[in-house]
Amino acid sequence: MYTHLYLRASFKDQDANRAKVALEQFAVEKQLEVVGIYAENVSGTKLNRPELMRLLNTAAAGEVLLVESVDRLSRLSQGDWEALKATIKTKGLRLVVADLPTSHMLIQDQGITGQIMDVVNGMLIDLMATMARLDQEKRVERIRQGLENKRAAEPDWKPAGKGKNVVKWNAVKALMQKHPTMSADDIATLAKCGVATVYRIKREMSLA
Repeated sequence: MYTHLYLRASFKDQDANRAKVALEQFAVEKQLEVVGIYAENVSGTKLNRPELMRLLNTAAAGEVLLVESVDRLSRLSQGDWEALKATIKTKGLRLVVADLPTSHMLIQDQGITGQIMDVVNGMLIDLMATMARLDQEKRVERIRQGLENKRAAEPDWKPAGKGKNVVKWNAVKALMQKHPTMSADDIATLAKCGVATVYRIKREMSLA
């Protein structure tokens, strides 16, 4: 059976491919053939992620969507999570979560037992997705409260802006100048940065 690996890390993490080796080993143990690896550094609170969308467009019915844990796939709002689940179901994909043993049964057809476990597994994944979302919301709230406390204690305080990566910005600018017709997506891929960064640099260059 074919499987597609989805690897995600937030912007603050260093490497979305951190779990790649472990998932590849999991695939070998479960006799799955890896036909696609999709890795990206993007927040799990966003539904429209380039690599996730590419996976969903590429994978065929009956194939496996393999993730390390539910929170790598979703920290989505309830509405967005329902939309993603509906897309996975419509595509006929089998969502297998490496650290959720009940989902491993979806790799093989198990008759009536498999149908029952599919329902149980769906409930567990929903629960884990909810926990991942709540964890994200708590972290955001803690940050918000921390900023409010800091401002209350120091009225003149302002958070420092995130400094730009000069080397990466120069690489993007060089690609733009050398290949003026190249798409923002292709430039972002070559420069190993987000598409949003490419558009920011484009705006900066247009104002220069």
